[in-house]
Amino acid sequence: MALLDKLTSGSSTPPDTSGMSKQAKLVCELVADFNSNNLLTQIRNNNRSKSDIDKTYKYPDHFTSELIETKNFKMELLKWKNSHNPYVVLQFHGGGYVGAFKTQYRMFAGLYSELGKGASVLSIDYRVAPENPYPAALNDALYAYDWLLNHGYSENHIILAGDSAGGGLAMALCHYLTDRDRILPAGIVAMSPWTDLTASGSSYTENFEIDPLFGNTNESLIYNSVYPGNHDLTDPYISPLFGDFTGFPPMLIQVGSNEMLLSDSILVAEKAKSQGVKVRLSIYENMFHVFQMGMTLMPESKKAWVEVSKFLEQMMVL
Repeated sequence: MALLDKLTSGSSTPPDTSGMSKQAKLVCELVADFNSNNLLTQIRNNNRSKSDIDKTYKYPDHFTSELIETKNFKMELLKWKNSHNPYVVLQFHGGGYVGAFKTQYRMFAGLYSELGKGASVLSIDYRVAPENPYPAALNDALYAYDWLLNHGYSENHIILAGDSAGGGLAMALCHYLTDRDRILPAGIVAMSPWTDLTASGSSYTENFEIDPLFGNTNESLIYNSVYPGNHDLTDPYISPLFGDFTGFPPMLIQVGSNEMLLSDSILVAEKAKSQGVKVRLSIYENMFHVFQMGMTLMPESKKAWVEVSKFLEQMMVL
């Protein structure tokens, strides 16, 4: 378990996130510089909807992967060779509902499998806007959930995981399942989830000048999303914050204190807790949107993944 070894090697005491590490400062500066450069932003936007799921990717030898084509989108099922772990992580990538599957989510998948002690991981390249606005992403998420049920997995062995829009999509899926009296999954891992497309939280103004990804502009997708189309932005299937969380499975929510989307996490955690849901909200000081992309290279992201490992261990009864 190479990645797991990197996470747990060295001091047994998790790194202190009260200040930003040198690695995190460097990444934060690069992100800020990238987003302040109009040319680079244009390149990013032009490549956003181009999926990497068909690109060749070499997983470590202890994995097998299978590309699955459905009528509307593709999925990749990652399995640990000779593993008898009955659990599966259903991964929803981020990208503001306009970004397609990117290679870094294969690294996420490998890490989820290792931290899940051989759990399988199904990553889906769900349809995105503007070509496929709401409810395309939700429909594809539901299809993937049902696909798992039809291929031998039970609801109590499925854990949803997603970052940014993917974290919001995981919660939206649970709202949809709840409204139809269906059995919900065992848990949710949400990294910087986008839960409020109305941008009504206080952090949208309080962190406007310090968020390196979305800050200092009103032109970003968090203010100009094409995903909802003409639908009500307060629909819980679009903005999960406005739904009823009663009966939801345990949730781990991680977010950076410098994010404009900070309140998306805080408000969901407060509401879900008040409705009887077990929620662990972890706010990482000075961190930016989906800082977990730093994997094992930043002390802060490393600590976040250790926390994910502990959550998965609690959810999985092996």
